[in-house]
Amino acid sequence: MSELVKSIALPIAMITGSVLSGFFAGLVSVTPYLIFTMLFITFCRIDLSQMKPSMLHFWLLVCQIFGCVVVYLLLRMYDETMAQGVMICVMAPTATSSVVIAGMLGANIATMATFSLLSNVTVAIVAPIIFSLVGTNADMPFIESFVIILKKVVLLLVLPFVTAILLRMVARKVYDTIGKYQIMSFYVWAFSLMVVSGQTVEFVKAQESSNYTTEILIALGALTVCLCQFIGGRALGRRYGDTVAGGQSLGQKNTVLAIWMAQTYLHPIASIGPSSYVLWQNIVNSWQIWRKRKKN
Repeated sequence: MSELVKSIALPIAMITGSVLSGFFAGLVSVTPYLIFTMLFITFCRIDLSQMKPSMLHFWLLVCQIFGCVVVYLLLRMYDETMAQGVMICVMAPTATSSVVIAGMLGANIATMATFSLLSNVTVAIVAPIIFSLVGTNADMPFIESFVIILKKVVLLLVLPFVTAILLRMVARKVYDTIGKYQIMSFYVWAFSLMVVSGQTVEFVKAQESSNYTTEILIALGALTVCLCQFIGGRALGRRYGDTVAGGQSLGQKNTVLAIWMAQTYLHPIASIGPSSYVLWQNIVNSWQIWRKRKKN
């Protein structure tokens, strides 16, 4: 697939989902299966022998997890919904497509692949705790809420990796074949984006005009943390010898997963955060790719 098609696929998917929001919103129940499929295909490409956690990965995880807590605590003093919408943009794991973009920009692929796995596993552990305290299940006893969310999140984020490893052990040829056709993950991702975009548009249309200010502030908050994560990640990466990997690891998020988590466990308006983050990170990545090509 040409780079031109890849570059325009995201806005086309978002526009299609928004225009046909009534249809795609009706498919929201398949979103977890689409996310599972995306991650499974991606994990079939990972070479475990190249997985080498480093101090860069440690500090990136610190920024991701503690950063989302700090953002939430600061913003909740102003507005709870805004705090949730911006927080999820920090907590969301690294996008599966980040490895591709990072490779185009000259990053170390092994570094990116390692953090992608670590980021997803960490979120699978941390997200149930955070959602149990601040989400729609916050009124339930903590342990009960934690167990309910843990089951769903772990199945979604960890099971794809476990399934890929088992497939590698029992059917290596099938594993290698799936790993060669990573383009399938791209198609699944594009369709997933249509579904979550449709769901978001339908929810916004049902809101009262009094919520518009909150939605705009959430989108602006998402822009702020997007820029901070790309800049901060690059600063960390520069310190450990891989500027691009640091920036992409921290800045490029699995927004389809983030939107689903916001719509499932947080205030529905909070999904405006990751929905707008899709646009912001695409603008940043497009600019980086343009600048890289101009230099070359």
